[in-house]
Amino acid sequence: MNQIEVNFEVNPDKTLLLIISGPSGVGKDSVLRALKKRDLPLHHVVTANTRVPRPDEKEGVDYYFVSKSRFKEMIANDELLEYAEVYEDYKGVPKSEVRKAIETNKDVIFRLDVQGAERIKSLYPQAISIFLTPANQEEWFQRLGGRRLANEKDLDTRIETVKKELAVIDQFDYVVVNAHNKLNDTVDIITSIIIAEHHRTNKKSIDV
Repeated sequence: MNQIEVNFEVNPDKTLLLIISGPSGVGKDSVLRALKKRDLPLHHVVTANTRVPRPDEKEGVDYYFVSKSRFKEMIANDELLEYAEVYEDYKGVPKSEVRKAIETNKDVIFRLDVQGAERIKSLYPQAISIFLTPANQEEWFQRLGGRRLANEKDLDTRIETVKKELAVIDQFDYVVVNAHNKLNDTVDIITSIIIAEHHRTNKKSIDV
């Protein structure tokens, strides 16, 4: 009888493009910082932002903080993969950051608002999108209300924006609850998603 050779090797090494998104105040920054501390080959794409940095944010680590005039130059010079105006400020993804991320051969991770996530997903359908939600509305109000910039007028605008964002939640691949004081649980779930995606038979690997 002739022996049939079968290859049972699994290749989990394809690079993934991951999006962490969700409404303002849900804890995207905290989740990303905690995720970076895990033993995972991740490269965070740092986005550009025109708002004032918060006390715990670092230039070039959390965002690139630029003036509105500089951001408009970046738009004019076609330096951005995508951008949007959010709460009277601009956010966008520099093309140079994406190129840098791809060269590392690590999984590429974006931390984006919902508008940005939709744009990246439309450009790269193979991207794996994760929508973060708070455990409940009261918890979300408490988180957002503590922010220095969350005045009453701003809060009303954010509430209306969140309603629109929640309406497109089914367009994301995964939904993860980021409950108060449960950050490790949130990161455990996201880590499990990344591991599982690396073992898909039809991996959604990045191709840009």
